[in-house]
Amino acid sequence: MKVNIKKLAAAGMMAGIGVCLSAFSIPVGASRCFPIQHLLNVLAGVFLGPWYAAGFAFSTALIRNLMGTGSLLAFPGSIVGAFLGAVSYRLTGKVWMAFPGEILGTGVIGGMLCYPVASLLMGNKEAALFTYVVPFMVSTLGGCLLAAMVLGMLHKSGTIQYLQGILKET
Repeated sequence: MKVNIKKLAAAGMMAGIGVCLSAFSIPVGASRCFPIQHLLNVLAGVFLGPWYAAGFAFSTALIRNLMGTGSLLAFPGSIVGAFLGAVSYRLTGKVWMAFPGEILGTGVIGGMLCYPVASLLMGNKEAALFTYVVPFMVSTLGGCLLAAMVLGMLHKSGTIQYLQGILKET
């Protein structure tokens, strides 16, 4: 795989933003909702593509965990959501299709993947398969709403096309 330095730098900057804004979280049920991560997942999906988006999400989750501002539950939710959001956008070419990919990836699949993480790695024996689906869904819907506003502004100003042109693989 050829490495695109521009996408790598953009993914690094997005990970930095995600880590810096990780203090902004909302407790919902058994998890903390982090809508900024979902906003960034959608943006990464639109601008970076599936592999860079998944790498950005993994990096953000790893740094947040190492700093003590995240939990192990950040891994399954954010990585799957960023990846599926990017795949949905890439398959259709429509920016709005990144939202269902993020919602399905984080809210449903990521929420269900948290069950083995919570029960086996975190020792939460009370967790059930769908324990984290509702809190993750609330978080991802909030983040997608923020992303819709940001992408709407970027579209009106013509910045989406400009950024996609800059980040295209050469």
